[in-house]
Amino acid sequence: MFPGPVSEAKSFASSSAAASASREFTREPKLSYGASGSGNGLYHGENLATLARLEPLLRGTVRCIYIDPPYNNQERYAHYHDARSHSEWLAAIVQRIERLAPLLREDGTLWISIDDREVHYLKVAVDAVFGRENFVSTIIWQQRTTRENRKVFSNNHEYLLVYAKDAKGFRQSRNQLAPTPEMLSRYKNPDQDPRGLWQSVSANVQAGHATASQFYLLAAPNGRRHAPPNGRCWIYSERKMQEEIRKNNVWFGKDGNGTPRLKRFLSESSTGLTPETFWPAVDVGTNDLAKKHLLQLFPNETVFDTPKPEALIHRILHIATNPGELVLDAYLGSGTTAAVAHKMRRKYIGIEEGSQAVSHCASRLKKVVDGEAGGVSAAVGWKGGGGFDFYRLSR
Repeated sequence: MFPGPVSEAKSFASSSAAASASREFTREPKLSYGASGSGNGLYHGENLATLARLEPLLRGTVRCIYIDPPYNNQERYAHYHDARSHSEWLAAIVQRIERLAPLLREDGTLWISIDDREVHYLKVAVDAVFGRENFVSTIIWQQRTTRENRKVFSNNHEYLLVYAKDAKGFRQSRNQLAPTPEMLSRYKNPDQDPRGLWQSVSANVQAGHATASQFYLLAAPNGRRHAPPNGRCWIYSERKMQEEIRKNNVWFGKDGNGTPRLKRFLSESSTGLTPETFWPAVDVGTNDLAKKHLLQLFPNETVFDTPKPEALIHRILHIATNPGELVLDAYLGSGTTAAVAHKMRRKYIGIEEGSQAVSHCASRLKKVVDGEAGGVSAAVGWKGGGGFDFYRLSR
């Protein structure tokens, strides 16, 4: 039976489309590993042809697609030569994005890594596929921290273009980043409130749109009266403010004489952070960090020149997906997306044409199944488990 990557796709298993697709791939038992029926698949074959054969099964099931295509930066790397004419390169990338777009769920997103040689042309082209209204953002990733002195400018960043199947819907469904230790440290409990940790916020606001009921002398429990600062007013009417004081929701300092502030409890707060568009290396790693990780994994192999760090992919998948949802990478390279998805307990489909599908991707995922401890393993509590199936595109 043809592999069923996610539960949403299982309904296709008995369809003529799935039956036809099953003849397009050969499962390799010696390269598959771990628990069977995991829904995770590595596909060895040219990505455009592979996507064409997978489309009947995967249409509308993928929550997040991440691709790291050739940048067309006219460089020769260990595993490929990245030099084509601009028009040829752009046509090839857009052709694949047109194949990828129908695979997304209604709340799905596409993330594209790219540098400044082609980013602007690529954005205009992808706008035409997804619609400009479904462009979400351009993220700047600090991919190196050292200075490159051999060039006119030391280029220390790359980009992520983010598109959604429905940008308005994604605004509601995307996940926030975890609060930082500094953010959580603001919550304390100096008055031993049984409701737990809290932080204080201003009880006054700008007066530009205030009503008359927001201007008054606020009487504290100890009798002291407080006036709002010039140009500001109280956030509540006097009656509402006194009600909040009775509920112990207003803080006047340890001695009761401080400027009134509102108590906001950790248990009632949304402590997540809205993702920003600049991702510094200290948060998501660099190419150099990723290369060192690969050298540990493959001491006897030629590793990729500019791999992506697991922390970068972790942030993307954290924002764009939830456990059990399907991730797809059509330019799998050294297998980073699949490795991180596996550790984060997402389902995944990875497509790679080169011999690294075996030497790097399958080998790396075997290590992950066995509990590989590098990259984001400690951050996500990865101890091993699961499995994947390896398929070759039939000729």
